[in-house]
Amino acid sequence: MSNDPGFLERARYGKDKVRVLRVVREGAWHQIVEYNVCALVEGEIDVSYTEADNSVVVATDSIKNITYFLAKTSPHILHPERFALHLGTFLLARYAHLRKAFITVEQLRWARVAVPGSGATETTEHPHSFWRDGDDKRITNVEVDATKGLGNIVAKVTSGISDLLVLKSTGSAFHGFVTDEYTTLVPATDRVFSTAVDARWEFSPIPVLNPLPASVVGDKQALATFVKETLSREFVLGAQESGAGTPWDGVNIAALARKATLEVFATDDSASVQATLYKMGQRVLAEAPHVQRVSYGLPNKHYVPVDLRWAGLDNVGDGGAGAEVFMPLAAPSGLISATIARR
Repeated sequence: MSNDPGFLERARYGKDKVRVLRVVREGAWHQIVEYNVCALVEGEIDVSYTEADNSVVVATDSIKNITYFLAKTSPHILHPERFALHLGTFLLARYAHLRKAFITVEQLRWARVAVPGSGATETTEHPHSFWRDGDDKRITNVEVDATKGLGNIVAKVTSGISDLLVLKSTGSAFHGFVTDEYTTLVPATDRVFSTAVDARWEFSPIPVLNPLPASVVGDKQALATFVKETLSREFVLGAQESGAGTPWDGVNIAALARKATLEVFATDDSASVQATLYKMGQRVLAEAPHVQRVSYGLPNKHYVPVDLRWAGLDNVGDGGAGAEVFMPLAAPSGLISATIARR
């Protein structure tokens, strides 16, 4: 028994900030995705920490190489959730002593450049030219759990968006809050509402089919060959797990959630950030039945009316309704967050 005062409670490692741009060439028509990938693993790796035994360590450089390898071979590279599931399962199938894989994929936005079409007023999408149409990002976090064996893999998928900057110049109020000796905030019946949306939606856990045929189990060379030559190019889920609304359908669910968030933000006569956040979450749950919970983090982007009374100008009006010139404030800022779970 060790005389160390502590024990290794948990260990996880891998490669972070693996930057990938993938061009999918379909003749003259190209599709692109740009990802930042983090791939971490857990398993029977304790001795690398406690006994300085590196024989159980798959080098983080190898994990990076596998990420690029699958970026080339995976048929799912254009779909963040599918690619993350594929990458996580690949790692666990290749290395029997690894039990869990944690894959995070951050997707940057690219849109096609519009160019003149055949008609005088028509435009068409260019087949291979793109532009960055926003700073918001698509986020996917996938946990692939094979602790009960490759025949009983369970995956947990949480996706989301971050840095979606929005602003409405009216339709927002904030009053009726606690007032006491510490209160200096003036109640507002009309104010600018701006935030950088950070949203996450968590799917129900899904089973993943055993990625290895029985014929290669126990044969190290056959297993390595199968994983490299076949599993890298062929990865599917069961029919139920790959249906509409599931993590496999993540691209459509992300579009749905983004649309719901923006529409509620724009149309809600907001009594507070909290109240609008709650309506956003309810809308996503109503439209995405496979999503179990939705979380939002909404930091206030403050725009303060400038006092122009020195010039004889009213720049505030009734409760802020007359304000037209504002000073953006970066800090400090309110941060409103909540999770709305399915009943």
